Amino acid sequence: AGRPPLLVALKKTLKARGLKAGDIVKQVAAVVGGSGGGKPDLAQAGGKDPSKLTEALELATRIGRESLQKTAS
Repeated sequence: AGRPPLLVALKKTLKARGLKAGDIVKQVAAVVGGSGGGKPDLAQAGGKDPSKLTEALELATRIGRESLQKTAS
């Protein structure tokens, strides 16, 4: 199987609320055994373990929800 690519893109409104695509992609990439980085609004990474892609996507969703809840407070 191939290496799973990951991409995090944030709207300006989310970036303005303090979210950073580079921080998110690093956390998610770690789940699939990879690394990455980028700019606050766009970041990419590559992984080594495609079997953990579902787990990585679940983490991305959780990070997004938790981040939005923190900024809404």
